[in-house]
Amino acid sequence: MLALLATLEECQTFLTDRANTETARLLSLAMLELRMELHKVTDSELKALCDMIASDEPVQEPTTRQLPPYLRLIK
Repeated sequence: MLALLATLEECQTFLTDRANTETARLLSLAMLELRMELHKVTDSELKALCDMIASDEPVQEPTTRQLPPYLRLIK
């Protein structure tokens, strides 16, 4: 699948150089779909990422690190 992505990237560069931007954009969507499949990214994860990037609010890091139950400190 990586070889296919490399070939598609070459095709996209070729199309962009020839001012065929609409076709290059369509090809980039196909490449995104392949990358998502390769890295097992779900549609909802992609949407969450896009929403986070599009939001004007900075992402706040949690003040305390969430640990699995077996690693929690017991006083």
